[in-house]
Amino acid sequence: MSLYRRLLPLGLVFLTVGIATAVVGPFLGLFLSTAVDAGPLQVTFFLVTASLSGVAVSWAIGRVSDRRPMRRTLLIVAALAGCAASGATAFVRDYWVLLALTATAMAIAGSLFPQSFAYARQVLQNDDPQRTAMGISTLRTVFSIAWVGGPTLAAFLLEAGDFQYVYGTAAVMYLIAALCVVRWLPEVEAPAASRDSEEGSGRVPWVVYPILVGFITMQTSMVLSVQAMPLFVSSELNGEVSDVGLILGLCAALEIPLMLGFGWLSTRVPLRRIILVGAACGVLYQALVYSASSVWMLAVAQIPNAVLIAAASGLGITYFQDLMPRYPGRASTMFANTFPIGQILSAPLFGLAQEFGFRLAYGLNLGLTAFGLILLLVFRPPASRARPAVPEPELRPVEDVPGRTDG
Repeated sequence: MSLYRRLLPLGLVFLTVGIATAVVGPFLGLFLSTAVDAGPLQVTFFLVTASLSGVAVSWAIGRVSDRRPMRRTLLIVAALAGCAASGATAFVRDYWVLLALTATAMAIAGSLFPQSFAYARQVLQNDDPQRTAMGISTLRTVFSIAWVGGPTLAAFLLEAGDFQYVYGTAAVMYLIAALCVVRWLPEVEAPAASRDSEEGSGRVPWVVYPILVGFITMQTSMVLSVQAMPLFVSSELNGEVSDVGLILGLCAALEIPLMLGFGWLSTRVPLRRIILVGAACGVLYQALVYSASSVWMLAVAQIPNAVLIAAASGLGITYFQDLMPRYPGRASTMFANTFPIGQILSAPLFGLAQEFGFRLAYGLNLGLTAFGLILLLVFRPPASRARPAVPEPELRPVEDVPGRTDG
């Protein structure tokens, strides 16, 4: 099967999974509060449990996926788990049953996102390694496009019916994703690590961990920035709710072409350099918002914000995969888990902002992004692990390469 015939159905998988998560995610708190009648403590516990279980299950599946040729099977299982969990949630209104579904079946479904990227990595490395970063960035853009229209679709479904329509739509999307994998995506070989006793020992290069912390701090700042924006605009800048929608929509409109552009640029410039530029733009964005005195200043600030999101979200997955070339499943999962971890860490910071003013949120974000940038600057991986998308003639373990850096 040709490369493009395999990437097209994989793109459809990303689109359907993106729609499934986009129609559910923004309205989960509303669903719990209104349809399930859960109190504030129950909602908080539910959301934290969902994030923690998703991180744990995705990490476990990521480890298993790199040991033997079973990634296609894992994609099917994850998609069917999402279909089952969403279908059941369309009708179940018992809090504890829903919590059990979220901690099990929905947590398994959460592995579909990183495992799809791991599958794409292996396909691209085998067939067109020069365009690995560009291909993955394009697939990430498809997921972002789904999130542009998904919340609007969910709002329409809620007006037309109720949460049965929302979760029923999510279940159908997961089912379509499973059928796409069954019909068009063949199994790929196990990564080389599963056949290499030294590299297959399960050890992660130590430099990955401080880089991971850097991405987590930036992800935390991005989550907190979105959470605090409506209240910051209304309480600090005397703006309207419509202003918030325009600001966030402007950022989304900018980040999609930037993701595609950075994907193209990654064939000519090292990934690390692009990501560092994105992190620096993140520091600039938080500084601009922290000092903003009007809504129009927030609109201008969305330019560096879009650069950060496009660089970190669009190329971050490829960057981690290059850091751990023999563990595509674990690398993709490690990056994907930065978002739920960021959600958990942002919660107490949001509470501080509620107490002391929402401008404080962006002061905290400024510190987080600056710390993340410092970590990415200081911890410089060897060139064989964080290289440009243009491949070397032979993929070698980092121990075989002299201590070079990628600039």
